[in-house]
Amino acid sequence: MTTARESILHKVRTSLGRSAGQAPPPVPPPLMRQPVIDTQRRVDMFCAALDKLAAKTLKAASAAEARAYAEALVKDRRAVASNAPYLAEIGVASLAGVESGFTDRLKLREACVHYDLGITSADYCLADTGTMVMISSREEARMISLLPPRHLAIVPRERILTGLDELLTLIPIPSVRSSSMVLITGPSRTADIEQILVRGVHGPGEVHVVVV
Repeated sequence: MTTARESILHKVRTSLGRSAGQAPPPVPPPLMRQPVIDTQRRVDMFCAALDKLAAKTLKAASAAEARAYAEALVKDRRAVASNAPYLAEIGVASLAGVESGFTDRLKLREACVHYDLGITSADYCLADTGTMVMISSREEARMISLLPPRHLAIVPRERILTGLDELLTLIPIPSVRSSSMVLITGPSRTADIEQILVRGVHGPGEVHVVVV
């Protein structure tokens, strides 16, 4: 007697032109598309995509301008910064009101829960969607970009890629590099079943991105 499962699988095999026990064909090579786009165009695309998502962007002409933007945002707030070398290099990690250098996970979590602003860099950015790629590491703890209600990311323009295809060409197996790779596209938002847009439910409701 043929079971419902066997009947369904038979129909699937038949539609694929296969028979029971036949090995599947080899997987075709991935189709990766990497458009040739100059750096300035990538920056413009990235910022334009984020602007549409209600994020706030700045194209900083220098590290000093990026640091000044961060200093103004931190004013009268408490901020926690990641251990990204770039933030220390441009002087953001040492701004008044900013705490950085966390190595204890529990202390970092406590700061992220109670502080107003999380400051990170980003490993990569995707120009076509306005996405920041955060690869979890000791330098970039993912909770800094997820727990505080505001997120500021400061990124050198050289890290902006064309899109996901270029990212997966550079990092074909992300799990080899880290246990977690988070893609952040604008402020956290959800519409749930009622289709009423609400920001800040699953992450920061306010996102600032400075491209240096």
